[in-house]
Amino acid sequence: MNTHLASNTYLVGHSVTLADIIMTCNLSIGFTRVMTKSFTSEFPHVERYFWTIVNQPNFKKVLGEVKQTDSVPAVQSAKKPAPAKEAVKSKAKEEPKKEAKKEPAKPKAEAEEEEAPKPKPKNALDLLPPSKMILDDWKRLYSNTKTNFREVAIKGFWDMYDPEGYSLWFCDYKYNDENTVSFVTLNKVGGFLQRMDLARKYAFGKMLIIGANSPYKVKGLWLFRGPEIPEFVMQECYDMELYEWTKVDISDENQKERVSQMIEDQEPFEGEPLLDAKCFK
Repeated sequence: MNTHLASNTYLVGHSVTLADIIMTCNLSIGFTRVMTKSFTSEFPHVERYFWTIVNQPNFKKVLGEVKQTDSVPAVQSAKKPAPAKEAVKSKAKEEPKKEAKKEPAKPKAEAEEEEAPKPKPKNALDLLPPSKMILDDWKRLYSNTKTNFREVAIKGFWDMYDPEGYSLWFCDYKYNDENTVSFVTLNKVGGFLQRMDLARKYAFGKMLIIGANSPYKVKGLWLFRGPEIPEFVMQECYDMELYEWTKVDISDENQKERVSQMIEDQEPFEGEPLLDAKCFK
């Protein structure tokens, strides 16, 4: 299935069919109950297919928000059959009652210590020094700016940007020669953004699909909390290794202007039309 989906968006044809409905309903049981991320990551095309389908509006109406299981449930051991009632009664007559041993009560402080839940470990990015740039403020400005985008949103971005607390990165897809079908390329980028959801609190991104004809080029711009790309993102999102990553040098006016152009979806971009532009916020 993973091999088939490497070059196909759906199981049959170019749109959702009954085959996809049946397969997705069956897969959802596995994803939500037994198939953890460490297991499904070995089948990236099946992952992309599953999350693309379950996030379609009509699937969401039936399945709701699908959440992948974090652990495999333990296998329950078979219970021993209960002894016959008569045998239990006779045994009770033969043996005198034994007093149940009472365990000494634990000190109150020790009991409270055992019951208190352990706090979840903080993300390393939460431990960084405070930044003057509030990511949610930038995302709100980006979303609410409908006119004069360059004068309002782009200017606002550079006014907010904190090079000490955040870093900017260009990314270029390594295998653009494979992007021969437009909808497959768009789904590929859409799947990448879905899998980046784990970084939503710490990142903002723009992905451009470029070209009037195939093969299409995929280029992106990402804003990450911290001076480097977060380690947990590199480890958890396998798509990251499909791109070449270059840190933006904001002292270079040409690179700075390229950042502005990518944020505002400038067209033509680097001399070519945009097939589509997607935002991660």
